[in-house]
Amino acid sequence: MLYGIAAAAATAALLLTAVLTALLRAPARRLGIVDRRRQRTVPQCGGIAVAFVTCLVAAAGEWTGVAPLDGGVRELLVAGAAVAALGLVADVRRVKARLLVGGTALAAAWVVPYGELGFGGGVLAAGWIVFVAVGFKALDHADALAGTVAVVTAFGVGVLAAAEMMDGLAALLSVLAAALTGFLMHNRPPARAGLGSCGALFAGFVLASAAVVTRTGHEPASSAGVLFSLTALAGADVVLVLLSRRLAGRPLLRGGPDHLAHRLRRLGLTSCGATVVLGVGAFSGVLVAVLAHLGWVAGSGVYWVAAGALVVVLGLLRVQPYAPRRPVNTQVRAQLRVRNG
Repeated sequence: MLYGIAAAAATAALLLTAVLTALLRAPARRLGIVDRRRQRTVPQCGGIAVAFVTCLVAAAGEWTGVAPLDGGVRELLVAGAAVAALGLVADVRRVKARLLVGGTALAAAWVVPYGELGFGGGVLAAGWIVFVAVGFKALDHADALAGTVAVVTAFGVGVLAAAEMMDGLAALLSVLAAALTGFLMHNRPPARAGLGSCGALFAGFVLASAAVVTRTGHEPASSAGVLFSLTALAGADVVLVLLSRRLAGRPLLRGGPDHLAHRLRRLGLTSCGATVVLGVGAFSGVLVAVLAHLGWVAGSGVYWVAAGALVVVLGLLRVQPYAPRRPVNTQVRAQLRVRNG
């Protein structure tokens, strides 16, 4: 009975998100809520639809009593909505990165179960939630990539929640996965709508927070491995970008064509091909995490995921994403010294 209700709610979320995303495309263009990708502009309205519909369907289930949310799930959803609102502000106007990170950290600190994890474990869990949320925001640089990885991760975390008999959380994740699928109807290459900071931060935050909740009470080391495997692709993208910019002497927070999908395209893959390859990589990590959580594979299986992520990062680090700097001749240097006194 419960799974039938969850399926109906997920279907409603998929259809509502698909329709709302289409309706918001024109207003987003008029308001300038767009992102430029390869000489074209993409309205960043999909995230608004995903966050709004997910919260709406979940709230409707709670209000009608058909699919009530547990206390912890309710707090998680409220915190996720706050993160989505912060992301929407960033989509509408320029917001400093530290404000986004700080706001997400406050929301994460609110939902972390300190009673079971302890203060130190709670701080680490909150930091990991922020890292994953930022990682999903970074993935929203290529058509269909962030949405695909989020859908795969949502199904994986939903299986973990169902295995732990957390029915309310499993229902919420199914609704989120369905809403993201409805958004992907407009996000397949060439994308007609993007997630934006609103949707990417919301999806990453909810998924990471739900994963922490499902692993609460398990052995810390194995939990760390499962959580890493669930979001290995987003983590690998962040590490690759930070290492690349550090080695190149570029500002860490300045955008650039140095993400996983960018480098795969430089190796000859099409935009769709890069998304498929990365989607398969995300699925592989999620599958190992689910099997490890269910006890069907040894916990050491996550080491293979870590090794694979390390190989990918080191291998793609050799792909040069930046244009070579133009040398400055001696005469220009002399003129600059004269101008600068």
